[in-house]
Amino acid sequence: MKSTLTLSFLVLMTWSQASAASSKIARDLQDRDPNSTVDVIVQFNGAPGEKQHKKVKDRGGNHKGDLDAVNGALYSLPAAAIEQLADDPDVAYLSADRPVGASAYEYAPPAINGQIAWQYGWDGKGVGVAVIDSGIDAAHFDLRSGQSSRVVYAQSFVAGDTSTADPYGHGTHVAGLIGGNGASSTGTFFSATLKGVAPAVSLINLRVLDKSGQGTDSAVIAALQRAIALKATYNIRVINLSLGRPVFESYTTDPLCQAVEAAWKAGIVVVVAAGNEGRNNTFGTSGYGMIASPGNDPYVITVGAMRTMGTAARTDDLVTSYSSKGPSMIDHVVKPDLVAPGNRLGSLLANFGRFATTYPDNVIPVSDYVNTSFAFASPSYYKLSGTSMATAVASGAVALLLQKDGSLNPDTVKARLMKTATKSFPSNSTATDPVTGQMFSSQYDLFTIGAGYLDIWAALTNTDAAKKAALSPTVRYDAKSGNVYLVFGSTAVWGSTAVWGSTAVWGSTAVWGSTAVWGSTAVWGSSTTQGFTAVWGSTAVWGSSTSASKTGSSSLTASTAISSPETINIAIYGDK
Repeated sequence: MKSTLTLSFLVLMTWSQASAASSKIARDLQDRDPNSTVDVIVQFNGAPGEKQHKKVKDRGGNHKGDLDAVNGALYSLPAAAIEQLADDPDVAYLSADRPVGASAYEYAPPAINGQIAWQYGWDGKGVGVAVIDSGIDAAHFDLRSGQSSRVVYAQSFVAGDTSTADPYGHGTHVAGLIGGNGASSTGTFFSATLKGVAPAVSLINLRVLDKSGQGTDSAVIAALQRAIALKATYNIRVINLSLGRPVFESYTTDPLCQAVEAAWKAGIVVVVAAGNEGRNNTFGTSGYGMIASPGNDPYVITVGAMRTMGTAARTDDLVTSYSSKGPSMIDHVVKPDLVAPGNRLGSLLANFGRFATTYPDNVIPVSDYVNTSFAFASPSYYKLSGTSMATAVASGAVALLLQKDGSLNPDTVKARLMKTATKSFPSNSTATDPVTGQMFSSQYDLFTIGAGYLDIWAALTNTDAAKKAALSPTVRYDAKSGNVYLVFGSTAVWGSTAVWGSTAVWGSTAVWGSTAVWGSTAVWGSSTTQGFTAVWGSTAVWGSSTSASKTGSSSLTASTAISSPETINIAIYGDK
């Protein structure tokens, strides 16, 4: 009996150890071919040193770079050594170096009341915005101040490519929406001026995406680290991340999320794209639960996209069909935080950028903004659609707030933008894909439009302060009542207070009922449907019928941004 008990105990202990080790390995990293080599981000329980690097090296690993922002490093490692490394008590979490990609003219500043801010002199001057993207064409006239470029620093984190130019075209477009000054369309002979939201900001160009719009977690993390290090040098107060990838694990272990949290805690406002998966019905969710990482992190400001309907007025604007909806997978964080113009927006055309050569129809003709004919005039602007564009607009708005009051911390900036966002919406709307003719329906709940439509002038005139963290709340499903409820942490600013109550921030129409935000029949009908299980079930991402490859292929990654017809239609044509 004693030997049997001892054997049972040993078996149980061995199983427990294996289970603990497995929990430290990301699901998409498990079951790799043991004969293969994989790039792995290893997060340690403290800052790694030679001792930790040697442990990995002793298992056949090669140290490729430090990722101090997440107490980690990037290694090339034999897949057979992954489980052994997970057993090490110094190791907190292991994940693959995953691909990330871009979340890729009309009336953006008027739609957020930006022109009112300009009248009072708020133009972003003195504020540094780090653009972590595909590079910036720093020679563009609209990014100059006199004879000097406002791109004050540039560095590439793309492996094997030191150029900080923009061979893709996405980063320059984003930079123009944040801080283009309209120099190429201002003057006697121009009928329209195309400006960004904060036309005097300084831009820090941290290139992480290659000529095809592809990048990796480690490159983005390294760029975030650099932004933190350069904060004081260039007064970097804003980081724009118009990129993303699928959610693979909780934000508490996702290295990309941990890196953006490090930047936030360093005093930098991080603005992130929600993703362009609002039309994705792979799991029967009609785009719900499709927020991209790191937009699923509760610290950052996650932005969805609106369409301006071709008018300068805000009152007729509608949400885009492709804007990803919350709650976030796994953690059920309420996202997006707000929405901003993102559909068919005109901004800067990168010289030799891939977008312009591949989709020349989206180049804005000179005749659209010049009132006379110039034989020598070359196009300077381009149209794109996506939550990438909406994110850039929001980043420009943040720069204006910080110019007005440089003492604001990231939590107060986020809270003010959310509270002052416009909350008057229809109950639902439809949009049509101009290429396929397919119609899509959207409803205006807090998982679609967040706290509302960005209004920069309202935010500039607000004086409320966030005394606690402005962490986006989570939601909880109550199987007994069939409802979904907001959950506010004790350390968060939101709650029942008069200043930051849920209705004051999210509006009375986005929060349904006295306490519930979602009824079981609100979106999919009964809770037994596939869609409901996909978001709320325990197998939300890694169910038996859902593989990692399937999840990745339907989400916004760099590879699908070019190869997927649906995503191309979103990025290039937008909603009609």
